[in-house]
Amino acid sequence: MPKNTKQTSSRIATLASETLQNNQSSQVARSLAASALAQRNSGKQTGAQMEDLASKVLSGKHYADQTKELAGSVLAQANKAR
Repeated sequence: MPKNTKQTSSRIATLASETLQNNQSSQVARSLAASALAQRNSGKQTGAQMEDLASKVLSGKHYADQTKELAGSVLAQANKAR
């Protein structure tokens, strides 16, 4: 399977860090933030479960813009063969 070598940008990493530190962040936002941070300078790529979650967030209408931004980053780092 081809490996996706994209990594989380510093801007998204900052957003993810702020999301994890904010007690008001939803569990969905926290999950996406943790995934984005795990992919910062690590060579890891998004797993199938996180791909599904990120896809649902991007197609949903009730998620915050920041949550959608995290979801987009997570999906961009997904395995393209899946």
